[in-house]
Amino acid sequence: MNTETVKKEKINTSKSIRISGAEAIIHCLLAEGVDLIYGYPGGAIMPVYDELYKFQDKLTHILTRHEQGATHAAQGYARVSGRVGVAMATSGPGATNLVTGLADAQIDSTPIVCITGQVPRHLLGSDAFQETDIVGISTPVTKWNYQITKASEIPEIFAKAFYIAKSGRPGPVLVDITKNAQFDKLDFTYEKCTGVRSYKPVPQPNAEAISKAADVINSAKKPYIVWGQGVILGKAEEELKSFIEKTGIPAAWTIMGESALPTDHPLNVGMVGMHGNYGPNVLTNECDVLLAIGMRFDDRVTGKLDTYAKQAKVIHFEIDPAEVGKNVKPDIALLGDCRETLSSLLPLVNENSHHTWKSEFDKKYEEEYAAVIKNDLHPTKEGLTMGEVVEQINKASGNDAVVVTDVGQHQMIACRYAKFKNSKSNITSGGLGTMGFALPAAIGAKQGAPHRQVVSIIGDGGYQMTIQELGVIFQHQIAVKIVVLNNDFLGMVRQWQQLFFDKRYASTVMVNPDFVKIAEGYHLKANRVTERKDLASAVQEMMEFAGPYFLEVKVEKEDNVFPMIPSGASVSDIRLK
Repeated sequence: MNTETVKKEKINTSKSIRISGAEAIIHCLLAEGVDLIYGYPGGAIMPVYDELYKFQDKLTHILTRHEQGATHAAQGYARVSGRVGVAMATSGPGATNLVTGLADAQIDSTPIVCITGQVPRHLLGSDAFQETDIVGISTPVTKWNYQITKASEIPEIFAKAFYIAKSGRPGPVLVDITKNAQFDKLDFTYEKCTGVRSYKPVPQPNAEAISKAADVINSAKKPYIVWGQGVILGKAEEELKSFIEKTGIPAAWTIMGESALPTDHPLNVGMVGMHGNYGPNVLTNECDVLLAIGMRFDDRVTGKLDTYAKQAKVIHFEIDPAEVGKNVKPDIALLGDCRETLSSLLPLVNENSHHTWKSEFDKKYEEEYAAVIKNDLHPTKEGLTMGEVVEQINKASGNDAVVVTDVGQHQMIACRYAKFKNSKSNITSGGLGTMGFALPAAIGAKQGAPHRQVVSIIGDGGYQMTIQELGVIFQHQIAVKIVVLNNDFLGMVRQWQQLFFDKRYASTVMVNPDFVKIAEGYHLKANRVTERKDLASAVQEMMEFAGPYFLEVKVEKEDNVFPMIPSGASVSDIRLK
């Protein structure tokens, strides 16, 4: 490592101290403000755990029941708190078990630092016990990674790791540390990293492009905003709200951007994407200007690219130059932090109200309400729907819970119907679509925002992928509310099999255990609802209970999620049934 490439900010200017590499790692974490780590010990990381034992008054370690759970918990913590999440594991299978969480954090731009132990330097490449090339394995799914083989490297590499994880477009970083580097001594001082040569995390906004964008917006007749998680990561919620209210432009969100604007804001027109709202999808192909703010034009949002917003002038607000033109070529690219670009643009746009255009969204909503929403939230059939469960959670929480979802039908229903007052309230696995994400992520979310109600809504399939993390909830009495919507199916796959594979339900029927008994086995308060008359009181009891609570709701086995854009179809081809 060339130390001249790293700019530094002095944190500790006192005389250096002679300590082991393992102890140095603890001091690095403390210098970065870390007070919570998720992890699982093992032989190659044991020296660090031994030092961690000595610092229990300063650093809390949560023993997850699987290393994947550690990464998802770190993600949930990071997404709610806005801080860097930290996970730690040993070498070999411990390290490889982190990969799914790293990939999830990479595609969803979540800042986490993962620390892995490694065999001693002299054994590298020898196929030693529990040796894997985790740096090579994790390279495609990390923002940066590095293998430390000498104790003297530790302070600089950790400073760089935290800087890279949280700067610009955030992401996961992995630091692999050989066992000899943990035992060896170094003269320790720590300096926070403030920059790395050739790495420019935030592009400078272009004043000419901002001026051109203002002219296009001011002349638009049917402007439309789609915002994503970049607004939340950039802490640009107030700037977005001010911009929307001044311009009167209808605005929709991707699932990762949900909650940046209150659900009940009059210009919040709903969700885009495969199971998004009818109007926001169809009218994408009728707007004359499309403002994409902090979103990356994911295929689940655009549908068939050949037909996506071809009539519109596209203005793309984006911090990562690699995303500009990757899927949709913009007419104007506004590179930079969206908080800064929105602030620069706001004085240049005219006050306006697009009542006639906004009424088109209202009309589409009425169509969707009659065909879909009414049946989801106020069903007349006997069986319970996922939508009415989410609606009861809204009522019991006052629309102010953090909702953590897994992946599948329940995720789409929760994203469609959960209501939010505050940002950083919708935590889900977006780009990777990781089943098993929700339960450990809810643990991290609750610890990242202990003052908030955290409700984890999970399907019966994904729940069983990380069900062992109930042990963490019990051991630490983490007051999350767990709601399993049980339809005895892998519901989203079953829906596709019904619609596109002639109801050949291949390997999607779930023969489930008694979830209530399992929760009770972990000494958690648990309940089950099978009838509508019991739903409201059960949800209310759960929300009022002081500690962790498990609620299973038996829902209709073969309900489908609509609207739906068939895979490969245009957003204009969205189906209401």
